[in-house]
Amino acid sequence: MFFFEAIPWYNAMIWLVVLSLLIGLNELVRASKWASIAFFIVLPVILTPIWIFHDASDVTSWFHWVKVYSALAGCLIYMVIRFTNYHIKHKWYLILVPAILALNIVEAIARELQVGIIGFNGIVDGMQYISGGWNYINGLAGLLNLLLICGWVGIYATRGKRKDMIWPDQTRLFIVAYAVWNISYVYSCAPGNAFYSGLALNMAAVIPAFFWAKGTWMQNRAQTLSFWMMWVMTFPYFFAVGSIFNVSVSYNPAANWTLAIISLALNVALAVWQVYRIVKYRLHPLKDEIFAGTNEYKLANASRETTEAS
Repeated sequence: MFFFEAIPWYNAMIWLVVLSLLIGLNELVRASKWASIAFFIVLPVILTPIWIFHDASDVTSWFHWVKVYSALAGCLIYMVIRFTNYHIKHKWYLILVPAILALNIVEAIARELQVGIIGFNGIVDGMQYISGGWNYINGLAGLLNLLLICGWVGIYATRGKRKDMIWPDQTRLFIVAYAVWNISYVYSCAPGNAFYSGLALNMAAVIPAFFWAKGTWMQNRAQTLSFWMMWVMTFPYFFAVGSIFNVSVSYNPAANWTLAIISLALNVALAVWQVYRIVKYRLHPLKDEIFAGTNEYKLANASRETTEAS
């Protein structure tokens, strides 16, 4: 296969299980304040000693440590918005939402450049790597995606049965551009579990946001990423090379180039669209919601009226 080596039926089944569990756990914490507290506060405190032991045995890299806690930090920041009125009384708090997203993107860009500049080839941190020009192309795509974060002034929380943080200005194109960039990143910089942490993990955040929970992608992404990183930190060998659950990437440079180029093209298209709307409607990219008035913005913003009326 072009992107992966052979995918046995049982690996395909495990992929579906991973996807289903991530979506299911995300729905659980969407529905329950206490589940959110249990998963994003209590559980990490319990698991941290286990992670320290694994780190001592040189199983995890610096990136795993930064990623698990930055993802959890995002969940905590969003929980304040979801379950309190603090962000309404203190408008400045909303800036933390794009800030934690930007931090996560910067972390990945740093790792991408590390792989490219050092020239990872062979076993590093327990994974087989190849590096090349695609690392720089996808790093550029990530930087562009970071600069295209917009419309956080419109973030709000629903007050219905499910307490969600809604970001109406995050368009489907932004979500897809981010997802493809992230898949390309994982494919090159965490190839040992790219089949799961690239494809399944990104799909777990995208599917709800596209079909039944409009505007929740940012929240979904942080929550599913936290679940995944806690699993990886706790069971680092589960999808490692040699495990029956591992699906190896093809290590075909053409596959790496393909993903990186598509990633860059999507982010360039998003940049063109944003600049067009900013110029046409004379918008301020740091103060205005760039996609307000579009059909998908209206769908994501529909629950605001219900929230404000209640």
